[in-house]
This record gives sequence, structure tokens and C-alpha cells, in this order.
Amino acid sequence: MAQQRGVNSLRFNQDQSCFCCAMETGVRIYNVEPLMEKGHLEHEVIASGTSCSVVAFLGGGVSPTGQLAVLIWDDAREGKDGKDKLVLEFTFTKPALAVRMRHDKPAVHEGLCDLSPSLEKQLLVFPGHKCGSLQLVDLSSTKPGTSSAPFTINAHQSEIACISLNQQGTVVASASKKGTLIRLFDTQTKEKLVELRRGTDPATLYCINFSHDSSFLCASSDKGTVHIFALKDTRLNRRSALARVGKVGPMIGQYVDSQWSLASFTVPAESACICAFGRNTSKNVNSVIAICVDGTFHKYVFTPDGNCNREAFDVYLDICDDDDF
Repeated sequence: MAQQRGVNSLRFNQDQSCFCCAMETGVRIYNVEPLMEKGHLEHEVIASGTSCSVVAFLGGGVSPTGQLAVLIWDDAREGKDGKDKLVLEFTFTKPALAVRMRHDKPAVHEGLCDLSPSLEKQLLVFPGHKCGSLQLVDLSSTKPGTSSAPFTINAHQSEIACISLNQQGTVVASASKKGTLIRLFDTQTKEKLVELRRGTDPATLYCINFSHDSSFLCASSDKGTVHIFALKDTRLNRRSALARVGKVGPMIGQYVDSQWSLASFTVPAESACICAFGRNTSKNVNSVIAICVDGTFHKYVFTPDGNCNREAFDVYLDICDDDDF
């Protein structure tokens, strides 16, 4: 994700109620609805993962050696000084590029990974050794000092670029570096559930997120556009007009059969962003939040028929909390 205004990375917490902004000078944590800064910590960070009041982040800022350390910060710990709330530090022999949190454990990986917050399914997913494959590990069956064989899903032909587990841990979504398709798989049977098309031209996907009940999925890319797909009722997704024609040649058949987003929006200046679903929803209106590296906050509401409009805008980097962590 391209860096702007000193922002190194952005990340939502497990229930998407907060997001963490990692900067060279420190980390800021914001509440999403209503938008407000919950606190800040002056420490060099390059990436972070959050879970309730506990934050895990990779130290070092732009220094590559700093990626060998993962720091755990606990907001519930007494003390105003941010250093008083740094409760754990893990060091590694190789650079760590991703850290994810759940209520009982963190996960650190040398590349992409995601961790299910579900109490029933303690799943960890990361790219497999074979190009385009995913590996799933059930953490509930692992014991200290041992390792278990992961399950492999052959998801794409190109290298994996983005992965996400739903809240229940029952579905995993992935996209390759080509960025045209998002494929969803059942984590139990490993079968492909649906194939969603972001577009026909290559793009780099920054973020994939499920809605809280897994009825919808949103995805953002370097095109500055956020796409919203229906999962519970896939009939809401758009299809190519050629699908009504009937049988077509094999060259365009793959596009005809694809499911396109039911709604989409583009953030101003096509800024890189992460996206997630808002909490304030109704039967016919849902919302998507886009947090951009240029410091802007966007909230869009959409309806099942595909109408999508911006409801709120702010500059989160200009929102300050006078109290230190």
C-alpha cells in the first residue's frame, strides 16, 4: 500500500469496530462509529494487528532490523505512559511481515496470513509452498513444541496477494497478484463456493473483508475503488449482459459466467485504502467504511439494488486525543 502522510499501514480489528494507523512516529487507534481517536503510542511501527484492548505491532519503523521484534501493548494495563503498557516482546531470527491477533493468541508470519476470531474455529491461513495455494492450520489441535500438517487449497494460478477469513471461520476468501478474481472456499470441505470478479484489468488488492454475518464481502485495490459483493443472495450480484444471450465462445465464456459486484464506489484521488462493513445497518441499507492512507475517512451506504452513496467524510489524522495512552 502506497505510503502517504507518514502512514505505513492500516488495519481493522477483529470485529471491525476500530482501526489502527501505524506511522513512523507511532501508532494511533481510532473508533469507527463514531469516528474518534481512542489513543496513541509513540513508538516506531510498520504494521499492526488489534484485538479489543490488546495491540500487537512490528517495531522499527522504516528500519528493516525492527521487523525482527513484535511488541504487545495492553490498553487495560494501568499507567499513562505508553511504555508501561508494553507487556510482551517477541524477537525472531527472520523478519516478520504480518501479525494478527485473536482473544487468546497472536500469530506472526513472514508474509501474508489471517487468523479467525471464532471461538469454535481457531484457523490460521497463509499462502502455501505451491504458487497460488492456501494452507489452513487448525490451532485448536496444536500443542506447544509440536506442529500439525496444514490443509492445502489450490486457489489460484498466480501468487497469493490477499486473504481473509470470515468472522465464523467457515469461509476463506483470496485473490492473486493478478487481482481480477476473488475466490471463496469452504474451510471444512475445501470446496470452492463462489468466484467473484473485481474487473478484467490487473490490480493490486489491498483488503478483503466479510460483513459480520457473511452476507456481503468488500474489497479495495490500487484502482481506488471499493467493490461490494453479495454472498448470502448471489442473485444480487451483476452479470455480464452476454449471459442473457446464451452460449458464447470459450474466450469470453469466463467473463460471462462471472459474478460482478452489486455496488462500488471510488474514493477521491483514488487513494489506497482498506475497507470494512459498518455496524449501523438495517434490512435494506448497509454501510461500508473506507480508511485511506491520505488520512481520510469515508462511509458509504448501499442497498440490495446496487445504489451506493457517501454518507460521511472526515480526516482522521486531524482528530487528536489530548490524553496519552
